[in-house]
This record gives sequence, C-alpha cells and structure tokens, in this order.
Amino acid sequence: MTRVVVGVGGGIAAYKSCNLVRRFTETGHEVRVIPTESALNFVGKATFEALSGHPVHTGVFADVPEVPHVRLGQEADLVVIAPATADLMARAAQGRADDLLTATLLTARCPVLFAPAMHTEMWDHPATRANVATLRAHGAVVLEPASGRLTGTDTGPGRLPEPEEIFGLARLLLERADALPRDLEGRRIVVSAGGTREPLDPVRFLGNRSSGKQGYALARLAAQRGAQVTLIAGNTIGLEAPAAVEVVHVTTAEQLKVAVDKHALGADAVVMAAAVADFRPTNVAAAKIKKGAGEPDSIVLAKTPDILAGLVNARRDGQLPGTAIVGFAAETGDEHADVLTHARAKLARKGCDLLVVNAVGEGKAFEVDTNDGWLLGADGTEIALDHGSKALLASRVLDALGPLLR
Repeated sequence: MTRVVVGVGGGIAAYKSCNLVRRFTETGHEVRVIPTESALNFVGKATFEALSGHPVHTGVFADVPEVPHVRLGQEADLVVIAPATADLMARAAQGRADDLLTATLLTARCPVLFAPAMHTEMWDHPATRANVATLRAHGAVVLEPASGRLTGTDTGPGRLPEPEEIFGLARLLLERADALPRDLEGRRIVVSAGGTREPLDPVRFLGNRSSGKQGYALARLAAQRGAQVTLIAGNTIGLEAPAAVEVVHVTTAEQLKVAVDKHALGADAVVMAAAVADFRPTNVAAAKIKKGAGEPDSIVLAKTPDILAGLVNARRDGQLPGTAIVGFAAETGDEHADVLTHARAKLARKGCDLLVVNAVGEGKAFEVDTNDGWLLGADGTEIALDHGSKALLASRVLDALGPLLR
C-alpha cells in the first residue's frame, strides 16, 4: 500500500483538500493529513481524521515517541500540498521546520507536489516567483494554478486546481516520478481533443466514441511542464478545463480545422489527438427528420477535411516553419493487415513527425481512463507505450516531442 501525506495550507481552498483525501483513500492509499495551524481555521481536525482514519497533528511535539516529524517524511511515497499558500511555500523554500508539515518536507525523499492557491497579486509577486523557482530547483513539482473566481469577487490566476486534477497529477507521479519536468518553458503548443459531431438534423449527428480524455491529459501535462497551451476541444462532455490552459470549443470537423489553422500559426508544436469524423452528411435538414413521410432512402456523405495532412502541407509551404506535428491513429486490424502495418502506412501517407497509435475496441482507448499503444517516428523509430493512465501515455509523448521542438 502506498503512503501519501496530504499537507494542507491555511487558505480558503482548504475545504477542497477533503475531496482530495477521499480520492486517495477510496483508491487504496494510506493517507496521513498534516494541516498547518491556520488550515484548522477553515477545516476542523475531526474532519481530516475521519476521512484519513489517522490522528491529525500540527506540531512536532505531538506523539513524540513516534518522532513523526522525521518518520512521516521518511516513509511517504508521495507528499501533496493542497492548498499551498504563499506563506507555506516561502517557509518550505527557506528550509524552515517550524511545524510538523515543514519538518516533514525536509525529511521526505519521495516526489513532492505543491498545488498553489492564492490571490493573483500574491502569485505574481517576485518573492513568490522566486520561492517557486527555488522549490522546483530542489526537485519539487509546483503546479501552475488555475484561473477563475478567487475569494470575494476577484478573478484571475491563483485558483486551486480542482481536486480531481490534482489527484490525477499526483497519481502520475506515483506511476512515474519524473513525469513533470519543466522542459517546455517558453514553448507554445496546440492540442486538439475529443470527437467531432457532423449534424444530420437539429437532433442527430454522425460522431464517434472519443471522450477527449487523452487530449486533455496531453494539454494538462504540457501546461504543467511549462508550455503555453491552447486546447481545441470537440465533444468532451463532463471534462473540466485543465488548469493554465486556454480552451477553444468546436463541434464539427470544419470548425476544428478553422481553429487549428488559426492557432497553429507561430506554434512550436501541434498535437492532433482529436478523433475527427471522416465523413459528414451533404444535406443537413432544418427540422427533425420524421419516420414515414419525408424519411430519406439514403444519406449521402462527403469527406471532411484532412486536418493533419493540411498541417503538414502548410509546413512544407512555409506557413508553419519549424512546427512539430504529432498525429493520432485509432486503428483496428483486418483481413489485410494488423494495427501496426496500417499505422505505418498512415504515418507515411500523412507525413507528420510522430504518430501515436492506439488499438481500439471494446474497453480500449475510447471512453476509458487508461491507454497504451505505439509511438512511431518519421525517422523509423517505434516505441511501445506500456499500459497505464492516459496521463502516463501523455508524458511519454511529450518526452518524444521535446527533441523535435525548434
């Protein structure tokens, strides 16, 4: 059983840490909660004890024979601080050990993740920026905060990412401790996600089973690795916008093409993870098609634009100089060839730099939280992507993308 320490700073977002603790315990982790004294002004000790099943202390003199200020850090497989206030990060950056949480941070040798939450002015202050840089230099992961409603009527960067997002990134660090380096600083990356819907009438459409989860994972990780990310999202019902990511919503393949072409200009990379419909109805009824009178004998289809090939052509023509292009292929084998053979032919046909190949089917790739497949390079390299979370697969794709950036 993995041991997770959840540290809670003294900010109004402390109430969200309750959901984070519950997610860890419900998925089989042993959780110890260490709040600061200020945090207990927002959430009581009894709440954290009930959710974690362990006693909660804030000072180094509680339970002295167990030496918790040393033992908890030494035994932890992961430490997550949410919310991480400006004061808490300042003390951690200075190596202070004036309460149980900061002392635990000094003894932890496992991955440490800080999820900041504070007002925009505090997040943007040079002192906070310096402390964040120090923590990252020490090996900690400091997430980019979300933008949105803060305390009172203020809005802006500094909002705590949603607990589910923090949980997903934390779980990724348990799968792969080096999954969130700051290697994409200064880069601009465009990611597409989700399926397109091609209308037949005001009610019906042609679509596919894509949930958008893989594209969202790519956008989320790229942003947390330092990139400026634009996510162009098709059908992604129920997915929260990733923190620190600009989201553009579209519906059809044509709308997706327009948005991708616009945002690709000047981008360092475009990652086409969206499941784009190959065909659309040529005629869209203005009213719902009824059974009986007026029922069509057939539906005539036309090809939708090949967005990936269009990007490659635009680069060849000098419109996207130096832009790295990554495609996705959801494939099945048939009587003619297996998945990889089809994928190799698609890579040669499309001309992109990398092609992520997923074998699809019931319970595979679409509408699930896990994924696997292969990463094919234009240089002939082929890398197997082991089964794991979609965040893990996204981290491997970003690793391969890095060397291709101009």
